Amino acid sequence: MSDSTLALESAALLRSSLTDVPALLGFDGFVDTICDAVETRHSATTYTRIATLQAFGERIAAAAGKSTNVEIVPTLFKLGGNGPIMANALSAFGLAVTYCGMTGLLSPHEVFTEFATNARLMPICDPAFTDAYEFDDGKLIVGKHATVAQVTWENIIANVGRVNFEAAWSEARFVGIVNWTMLPFMTALWREILSELPHNGKRKTIFFDLADPEKRSREDIAQALETIAEFQQHHDVILGLNEKEAVQVGQTLDISVPLGEVLTLETAPQLAAAIRARLGVGIVVVHPTRFAAAASAEDAASVPGPWIANPLISTGAGDHFNAGFCLGQLLGATLAQSLQIGVGTSGFYVRSAKSPSKTDLAGFLEEL
Repeated sequence: MSDSTLALESAALLRSSLTDVPALLGFDGFVDTICDAVETRHSATTYTRIATLQAFGERIAAAAGKSTNVEIVPTLFKLGGNGPIMANALSAFGLAVTYCGMTGLLSPHEVFTEFATNARLMPICDPAFTDAYEFDDGKLIVGKHATVAQVTWENIIANVGRVNFEAAWSEARFVGIVNWTMLPFMTALWREILSELPHNGKRKTIFFDLADPEKRSREDIAQALETIAEFQQHHDVILGLNEKEAVQVGQTLDISVPLGEVLTLETAPQLAAAIRARLGVGIVVVHPTRFAAAASAEDAASVPGPWIANPLISTGAGDHFNAGFCLGQLLGATLAQSLQIGVGTSGFYVRSAKSPSKTDLAGFLEEL
């Protein structure tokens, strides 16, 4: 099948399907400041940014034993966190979203005000803060995470209420649980959900995203993966991984990464299939920056993405891919169609800095 045929099929599916699916997502929440690092200041209002993460790193390394001053210019102030970004994208598609997380305990933080008009918020605590330094070859995320330790089962019960949270869980057909790495008690929270909430109704689609577990120990990662696998007994589990995460998870599971640590359209589905088989979950998705791949028990696929060299924004691109892929699965799309919807969603987002509606995305895919 040609790429254009796949894009047109996926667009037609988007235009013909209803998406008012009840969804529950959690549990993080950040205030994101997107930043440039200044290479040369020309005037009070103009500057040349440091273009690459490598150049930024070299500048920092050169200051060892001395000192240096780097000017940081905020360019965008927005809602952040894997959960809110993904939930906001799903809301733009028309899903009926409930978000339980770090959005502001007494009232929503101002960056979540618009989100609160499109989704029902169940606040656990106040948000944390993130500065995202964006470069042409990557980004550096600098976090101030004082409130992440407040995301616990006990605080959900205290601040949301067991009846309210259980009702949101029971109503949801889709559940998204993301940013395990940043939330130190997430595995314990997953286990409480397994033991305390009902799992005897219709199977839900549950999406998990570890979110760059490099700073967590191999033992922690293995325990998290084991817990994710337990959900498959009752629900249809999707595990989403970017390229770096997929390689690390493969290593944690003692899976040989095909042809080294740089994945291709051919090797990424092989790695996704190996991880899926080892864990016994429904689907594993791997999304490097230029393409995406996925494997289920019955199928495997990879799809190139509409990559561009100079995106308007890159922070949140992976969360938009995840939202698009999960939307495809909820609409009954094939793996390849879901991947196309996923890369299309992230492609639209990095070009426009906004989450597409279904109509927006269908038009974008038709242009492809």
